[in-house]
Amino acid sequence: MSNPYSDNDYRWIKELMQYPETLASHLAHIHDTSEVVIPSDSIERVIFQDKAKKAIRKIAQNRGHMLMVGRPGTGKSMLAGMFRHVLEKSMGDYIKPKESITAFPGKDANHVRFAYADPATLDEYIANLRQEIETARNSVGEFTLAEQIGSVQKMKKILLWLAGISLVGGIFFPPAFVLTGLAGIGSIFMFMQENNHRVQEKVQRETFSGKTISIKHIVDMVPEVLYDPRKDTKLMIQVSEPDVKNMKGGFRHDPYQSGNLNTPIHQRAFLGAHAKAPIIYIDELKTLIRTHYMSSLLEIMQNKQYILEGGQSTGSGAADRSENYLRADNIIIACCNHDTLTHLQEEGDGAFLSRIEDKGEIINMETSIPESAEHIKQVAQYIKQEIINLEEEFQNTWGKVLENEGHAGVRRRSEQIFGKILPRDYKLTVREFSRSAIAEIVKELRCRSSDGKLSCILRPINGIIKTAELDAIVDNSPLVEPEHIRSALEEHLSLEGAVSKEIIENRKDLKKYITSMTDSIGYVVGLAVIHSRASGQMFGQPLPIHCQVNTGGSDIITAPGKIGDIAKAAAQNVRASIKKLLRRVKAPYVGYEMHIEYIQAHGGVEGDSASVAMDIGLISDYIQQPVNQKYGITGSLTGEIILAVGGVTEKVRSIMDTDLTMEGACIPWQNKYDIEPLLVNMEYEYIQHDEVPGIRIYRTAGKQDPFDIYFCKTKYNAYRILMGLSREEVDNRMMERSKEDLAFMKQMAKQTGKAVNA
Repeated sequence: MSNPYSDNDYRWIKELMQYPETLASHLAHIHDTSEVVIPSDSIERVIFQDKAKKAIRKIAQNRGHMLMVGRPGTGKSMLAGMFRHVLEKSMGDYIKPKESITAFPGKDANHVRFAYADPATLDEYIANLRQEIETARNSVGEFTLAEQIGSVQKMKKILLWLAGISLVGGIFFPPAFVLTGLAGIGSIFMFMQENNHRVQEKVQRETFSGKTISIKHIVDMVPEVLYDPRKDTKLMIQVSEPDVKNMKGGFRHDPYQSGNLNTPIHQRAFLGAHAKAPIIYIDELKTLIRTHYMSSLLEIMQNKQYILEGGQSTGSGAADRSENYLRADNIIIACCNHDTLTHLQEEGDGAFLSRIEDKGEIINMETSIPESAEHIKQVAQYIKQEIINLEEEFQNTWGKVLENEGHAGVRRRSEQIFGKILPRDYKLTVREFSRSAIAEIVKELRCRSSDGKLSCILRPINGIIKTAELDAIVDNSPLVEPEHIRSALEEHLSLEGAVSKEIIENRKDLKKYITSMTDSIGYVVGLAVIHSRASGQMFGQPLPIHCQVNTGGSDIITAPGKIGDIAKAAAQNVRASIKKLLRRVKAPYVGYEMHIEYIQAHGGVEGDSASVAMDIGLISDYIQQPVNQKYGITGSLTGEIILAVGGVTEKVRSIMDTDLTMEGACIPWQNKYDIEPLLVNMEYEYIQHDEVPGIRIYRTAGKQDPFDIYFCKTKYNAYRILMGLSREEVDNRMMERSKEDLAFMKQMAKQTGKAVNA
């Protein structure tokens, strides 16, 4: 049989083993992150997204729109902030609005009129207007009952004099005492009347109702300043959920709409982002679609002005609107994921995308980039930036404690947090990352991607960096080392990662049980992967598969359980491959029922990466040859060729745990570069099984617990590793089995009187 591997193939595998040295050479210029220099240009602090950074500079020069499309965590929000920063430094003094926006009463109670004016001139105008109103207020006569009080006082005095005179006269003429009593009663009544008038006067003066009612219509005419560029200096407004209220503005509810105390419309008006901000950053474009604001945004982007209208169908403000237009010459910066982009392409024949491309650019954010010396330097830069951010967080949190109590106070309080005694020389200061720790972060970025690329989804890495920092601080280590990174990775599992870890723990016992209870015929350990939507990380797990081939005339394949369309198609492809093999060796085909079971795959299976595992399981059962249960396998089978699949790094890493008792894996030849990151900070050597090349990685120090990874080009390479059979041996045994089945079917047909077609 011809060897599918050339001399160059074997050299390529040996070149893979040079990857750790190559990575170390890219980091040779630094000992740790203290030697990393942060770029002064803020836009260069965003790593990996070179095309996006170039586009941002171009768009900033032309004041165009920008739409960034990509996965969460690729730096879209950070680039939007950098775009604002670039414009702030370059053209901010010209872009920022210079005029205040003022609202005046309109032609009736439901209309408002807007005006743009110089802030200082407007202040002077409003101050003069308020002064005139105060003068008008003071010109209103003060409420008084002095005339009524004077009349009562005069009558009271007359009655008192009359009572006194009649009292003296009564001494000489007793009937005069009657007049004295009447005059006294009258004076008392006048006294009470005088007090009543004074109380009324006081109440009226304290309420000022007379003045207020007299000048309310004048006060309601004072214009309302809705935007003052001296106070609101933001160049960019971030809108998380764009709708009419926060984008255009509107009119507030009037709580005094009854009792003739109506609040004027211009005092109830408020402005949105369009009128106030030169740059509008829409954080997630999907929300704009959900709130049905797209048509309004398209109209404003086209006309650069709009009429402010009431946004409610009923209630206060429903009929309110402006008499003139508000300006809206905004730069639109938006972000979305690829599923939203598909919707935008269909919505209005891509009208929004057309608007963006007319005066800007649509930027596809990189999700992975090729590993290079420059990109590795950027990783070190990114780590240094996160160290600086963590240092600022420490200062914000512990600065006062450190100032008042020193490091001893910080240590004492930290012991309460960690629940253990910390070293006497413990100091809550950030640690720099060692060169090998930087390499460990590069390794993790490689593991989260494929094809020799680094993942650009960096947000989940932030937590790993910070946790590793805290672990190094608690250990009082002078630098963050690879073991701190590995410990942080154990803690920072996404929801999918936690689920995957539980599944792996359960399958350890499952795999051991299956191996002990079966002869391994028809059983194969496939490799699956779970994708985290949030972090983009992949989590591998073993996938036990059981296959059976039964002689029969139905010629069907069944794969019970919750499997997807791609997995079903892969099973059909495996059946076709086996039938083709039987024809090639000229074996009679009598029809077979093929049964494939993904053991305890309760969540379902999708994808074609298990197709080569299915093929091996079916062939194993067909020729009754056991499969080595210590090896896992993954790959997409097309005819005889094994093609590349995704997540190989994580699939292999998932079965390298020594507790799982796995000893190796077979992976597609095209996925050979996905093994490079597994070599970082590990011992390894080149191996070869017959013509199949591989790499042996030692999982523990001192070259203990070897784990062999073989690179298979064809399914026959996998047969050799997993079943110990050559191509000729497999072909011969398949022919023998087919002949036996044909003889069996003929015997059965003879007994039943039916013919069998070979």
